[in-house]
Amino acid sequence: MTYLLALDQGTSSSRSIVFDEHGRIVAQAQLELPQIYPRPGWVEHDPLEIWRSQLATARAALAKAGIAANAVRAVGIANQRETTVLWNRKTGQPVHHAIVWQDRRAEPACAQLREQGHAGAIQAKTGLLIDAYFSGSKLQWLLDHVPGAREAAERGELAFGTVDSWLIWKLTHGQRHLTDVSNAARTMLLNVHTNQWDDDLLALLRIPRALMPEVLPSSADFGDTAADLLGHGIRIGGVAGDQQSALFGQACFTAGMAKNTYGTGCFMLMHLGARFQTSDNGLLTTSAAQLAPKPGAGSGEAEPALAQRAYAMEGSVFIGGAVVQWLRDGLRAITSSAGIEALAHSVPDAGGVMMVPAFTGLGAPYWKPEARGSITGLTRGSTLAHIARAALESIAYQSAALLQAMGRDAVAAGGAPVSELRVDGGACINDLLMQFQADLLGIPVLRPAVIETTALGAAYLAGLSSGLYHSTDELAQLWRAERRFEPRLDRARAQELMAHWEHAVRQATAR
Repeated sequence: MTYLLALDQGTSSSRSIVFDEHGRIVAQAQLELPQIYPRPGWVEHDPLEIWRSQLATARAALAKAGIAANAVRAVGIANQRETTVLWNRKTGQPVHHAIVWQDRRAEPACAQLREQGHAGAIQAKTGLLIDAYFSGSKLQWLLDHVPGAREAAERGELAFGTVDSWLIWKLTHGQRHLTDVSNAARTMLLNVHTNQWDDDLLALLRIPRALMPEVLPSSADFGDTAADLLGHGIRIGGVAGDQQSALFGQACFTAGMAKNTYGTGCFMLMHLGARFQTSDNGLLTTSAAQLAPKPGAGSGEAEPALAQRAYAMEGSVFIGGAVVQWLRDGLRAITSSAGIEALAHSVPDAGGVMMVPAFTGLGAPYWKPEARGSITGLTRGSTLAHIARAALESIAYQSAALLQAMGRDAVAAGGAPVSELRVDGGACINDLLMQFQADLLGIPVLRPAVIETTALGAAYLAGLSSGLYHSTDELAQLWRAERRFEPRLDRARAQELMAHWEHAVRQATAR
């Protein structure tokens, strides 16, 4: 049997999973990652803790699988995107905590860019809207606020990376400073038409090019892990941002296929194929996981990077499963995250209660950074169970708003709306949530047999570059559904519920 090791570094935990060649989980290990909240709206991680926890889970997963590192064909990395790390090239030490994707401290700088009229040009080159969500504005903040950072960066002493770059650097003992196109596309600094860092964007945000990692396809040779880390050097063969990795792991390889990941946030991606299309409905266009050029494809320097280009339309919900964590840790309404389904099930519906969990603003399709969380529709008869149900349903409402926006973009481009939604992530095991999601959307929701599709996508990318698999057609044959949720709710009632949701959003954004 041949094995693949996936490192899945997420917002709230570091996880490693050993897969066999059929995409089945052999063993896994996970460690929670501490969150750091220096100020309201600020979120940080300790980069060294990211590294320590990821390495520890990789070693633990191999030990649980009962295999040595030399039995692993390749390593794949999936990571929380946009989270920004800046470190010293000589010492390997971070110059500051990592600024997490949820962090809003760069919003004033982003507002200035919007006021200066740069939004159209940035969207045309990157597919992104100007927002503090993306890495470029976080990196600009670090250079402007960490003493001596800008001067050191201009001298070539510092390195920037999203979490994938940081892990590759540590895994190779500082020998490789790389990223993949799917992570690079989330920086607001990459021209997604050429897969190159854009000089105009770097100049606009005053970021020295010397900081930037080399950009490779998602399935490529990222170097070998240092032998002393896992007991044997293993080729790093696949890297992708967690959401593009999940799209790949869900076998959504063709235009019109879509998936939604229910994690700390919710992330819905619809594959666009090789066609770049900007959204008129508040969504982002991003690079999907891209394969290395086929031998003999194209000539010249720019052409190979374009040989297997792939794009996706994306909508991001900032607070998805994190609303359950808030009920547990903030309100102490439940003792464990798993307890919310039973509590929500104890009432037939939310009793008119509507929760908008805009704890760090609202993402797509609203893009309201000033929004704050709200609970509306409370009566004397409202109970904790109604609030719990409203919290759970808020995840589905936000995701339904994303799919509706995607449908409008798809139809405008001459395509058809999404006909089914593949789901993954920790919260997708909640049957109540998945059924409500299908009811709101009016299309089937399919839960796969392996819900760890983020890690699976990274493993598949590594398997392709190492020759274990030969095509995406081969991978598509491995995908299996565990359960299919069919919509049961009358469409008129579903539309009424969505109208109530939109009203609650307007209340949350009224300032």
